[in-house]
Amino acid sequence: MRNKRYIILFSAITALCFSGVHAQMNPREKMAAAIKAIQENYVDSMGEEKLSDAAIMGMMKELDPHSRYYSREESLQMKQSMSGSFYGVGIQYMVQNDSLYVTQVIPGGPAAEKGLLPGDRITAINNNPVSGRRISNLDIMKTLRGEKGSVVSVEILRKSTQPFNVSITRGAIPDNSVTAAYMVNDQVGYIALRIFNGTTRNEIDKAISQLKAAGMQRLILDLQGNGGGYVEAAIGVADEFLPKDRLVFYSMPKDRGKDYNYAGGYGQFYDGKLVVMIDQNTASASEILSGALQDWDRAVLVGRRSFGKGLMQRPVQLPDGSVLELTGARYYTPSNRSIQKPYHGSKYADDVTTRFASGELTDASVIHFPDSLKYKTLLNKRTVYGGGGIMPDKFVALDTAEYNGWLQNVMDAGLVNKPAFNYVDTGKNDLLKRYPLFADFLTGFSVPEDIISQVVNKAGEAGWKLNTASAGHLRKLLALEIKAQIASLLYMKKDYYIQVVNNGNESFRQALDIIQNDAAYNQLLSVPAGKTNKK
Repeated sequence: MRNKRYIILFSAITALCFSGVHAQMNPREKMAAAIKAIQENYVDSMGEEKLSDAAIMGMMKELDPHSRYYSREESLQMKQSMSGSFYGVGIQYMVQNDSLYVTQVIPGGPAAEKGLLPGDRITAINNNPVSGRRISNLDIMKTLRGEKGSVVSVEILRKSTQPFNVSITRGAIPDNSVTAAYMVNDQVGYIALRIFNGTTRNEIDKAISQLKAAGMQRLILDLQGNGGGYVEAAIGVADEFLPKDRLVFYSMPKDRGKDYNYAGGYGQFYDGKLVVMIDQNTASASEILSGALQDWDRAVLVGRRSFGKGLMQRPVQLPDGSVLELTGARYYTPSNRSIQKPYHGSKYADDVTTRFASGELTDASVIHFPDSLKYKTLLNKRTVYGGGGIMPDKFVALDTAEYNGWLQNVMDAGLVNKPAFNYVDTGKNDLLKRYPLFADFLTGFSVPEDIISQVVNKAGEAGWKLNTASAGHLRKLLALEIKAQIASLLYMKKDYYIQVVNNGNESFRQALDIIQNDAAYNQLLSVPAGKTNKK
């Protein structure tokens, strides 16, 4: 009888709910009603802010892949990450055997002023022990960073001394976009740019000035892996290479005309030969820059087809400090190319994997563009392509052995930096006697085979067996990575890591060959007969 009453009651409720009598409701009122209904009826307690965030993120899924929602906390972190600096103590560190070691001290930073040295072991932070227990790099970063002017206490254990405490006042630490700037030889300079942030223009201006003072007449600009950033910073970098009033790009917002962006005429390097390195992870602002330089026949592009992001985001701040980063326009290169790849109905996030599977990353002949995507450069009338990234002038195949993930897994697990650190920590004085100059180290030092075998064995124990077919090549790549880390630790200069790694980078080797060979350079740019570039 009880079950029958429940069935009758349920039937009555169902009939009431689905009676077909529906009031017209404003979409905003509907959203508010839905949030209220969930709060009042859902089995678990749900805060209004959490539900609002979830609703907004659901709306974002209906838009393009680059429109995003950032909560208050996320928007603050994003703003800080793009500012070109953060507040901290100014060290680089590594976790080894559940111990925290200082690997580098940033000159002029708060930690340097307090006398911290590479090799110091941090045993406690704010009186909380960090040795002898598992602690992540993220946990350490959050503990050492903080508000400007705040104080963090660290306990230091240094060889041949008793533990001692140091109080460090957090200050601004540069988070550079230029990761390396050095002379390859007496004429060729090299600059690596990892992101376009608030300090990019000043950094590259300084780097070019210093390299020119050292004799630079030709430049390799490395945008491999540069995922973009502030479009204003990309315009600033283009300004270094394109003369006044050259179009850098134009954008087309909704229901408005074209917005044009030009070089301002404040650059330093208008005439020297320029080669730009790009790859499948070069995106957004990097593509604006490389596309403009290609369209104006200003640079030879070397590498692989870039990512293909031609949508511009405009941040819209909400009253609570959260941010909607909405795609507000499409941008186009000076030759009218759109470089945005398709995203509706495609596996957008898996694009690089798809390219690898298709063979595109290892064979340029796989890539085909329809005639509708062909464009002409503005000066030499070369054929270039739109509709899905920037295609380089000189294709360089991806190293498939490097892409297979073995080396990346080994590096992510810390199996490379630990032996490199130990090697320098125990033999630094002897190494500096044998290689007092980095140039001596670069040409004369080879990583001992026992260290390479040690890493390979550790990797095998962790489940990453070395494939026999590619073992020799992967061991060479591993040795190169270990040597690069040893150089960085030994000489305390960030450029040295990249200089070592570039020795194994085929795109860099080909870029260097092209920039030193006038005939090859001019041929790739289709320089008209009689026109020369002596630099």
